[in-house]
Amino acid sequence: MDEQSAQQRITKLRETINHHNYLYHVLDRPQISDAVFDGLKRELKQLEDQYPQLVTLDSPTQRVGGRPLDKFEKVKHLQPMLSIDDIFEPLELERWVNYLERFLGKKIENFFCEQKIDGLAARLVYRQGTLIQGATRGDGFLGEDVTANLKTIRSIPLVLSLRGSLPKDQLERLNLVLKKGQIEIRGEVYLDQKDFEEFNNQRLAQGEEPYANPRNLAAGSIRQLDPRIARHRPLKFMAYGLIANLGQKNHSQEHQILKALGFRVDPGRICRSTDEVIKYWKETDRLRIDLAYQIDGLVVTVDDKELFKSLGTTGKSPRGVRALKFAPSQATTRVKKIKLQVGRTGAVTPVAHLEPVKLSGVTIARTTLHNFEEIERLELKIGDTVVVERSGDVIPKIVKVLKELRNGSEQDFVFDQICPSCQHQLIKPPDEAL
Repeated sequence: MDEQSAQQRITKLRETINHHNYLYHVLDRPQISDAVFDGLKRELKQLEDQYPQLVTLDSPTQRVGGRPLDKFEKVKHLQPMLSIDDIFEPLELERWVNYLERFLGKKIENFFCEQKIDGLAARLVYRQGTLIQGATRGDGFLGEDVTANLKTIRSIPLVLSLRGSLPKDQLERLNLVLKKGQIEIRGEVYLDQKDFEEFNNQRLAQGEEPYANPRNLAAGSIRQLDPRIARHRPLKFMAYGLIANLGQKNHSQEHQILKALGFRVDPGRICRSTDEVIKYWKETDRLRIDLAYQIDGLVVTVDDKELFKSLGTTGKSPRGVRALKFAPSQATTRVKKIKLQVGRTGAVTPVAHLEPVKLSGVTIARTTLHNFEEIERLELKIGDTVVVERSGDVIPKIVKVLKELRNGSEQDFVFDQICPSCQHQLIKPPDEAL
């Protein structure tokens, strides 16, 4: 095969590999087997090895390349990656919207609501359609260049191509930018819950410590100096922001453009009032248990780009966006006392009385400790700071004692073997926990 024929074959292979990569990693609709896909990549690699002058930055073989880095270089963001202020209740949402409308002197017509993925924020820079740089958020102004690691993520295209329809004016601008301009994409690096659990099981089988949550694993993977480590971790990328003038007038249109460019996106929802936002927030909260990945709320944005820009920023957060968080399933509080309680079957159970704490929308002031062995297992003392969880969002329980917060005033629970109801001696039945 001469060089011209090799170039033609390489071009076809790249197009085919990129197409099937998109089907598998973005749409979750594979059309060929892994073995066939690997065969295509192997042929491409062999041709590029034979003709190294034909290797380009956007080749699928360049997802992992080069030696491990000694350190990450700092990158200045062309536009700051600002944080988003949190709100937790419908009343806070209404106050925020009222504040914005007073600030603008007019009513806001539309908000765009999208899932807030619990991942690692990152930005991608494409020049003439080719990925040239990827960086972490860092402090919002300076991030770290993690291009090599982000290139290992299969749902990040190395070269942009149109995979959906766009309005004529947006399409013309896009084609112009892809020829001689620059586009920046912002999004979250994350893992599906199933992949996270499988990865942790592998670590446990190898005698290694598991990661605490998917976000920690995503962040730890992207900050590895050796990109081969990131390559073997099941990372994904979901886009939510577009820094380029493609004629979009609304944030919701950015999502449509990002989808057309081949990125995973949350379709989100346009809401025309705070009531609609709250309804969608509650609906998403109910359904999030069935999502493949973890989310911790909705990002609510003033949809109109000009209005959003005119609102400006306060501190390190734009005024026109808020993260409407779901009620937490865990919280910290202190154990005020432990008392015995007689159940309807006559069983006596220790109950922890807590400093009241709001959890999943409910105020928790006490929780059962089940039996005295549970107190010993937790090494729980009266006065301890504890982590309380609503199991299945229903039954509160103490899952952890924060021993590092002890100050010496905590007291052991002394088991009084007298029934608090009838004042008789308590008896432990055989084979039951005390």
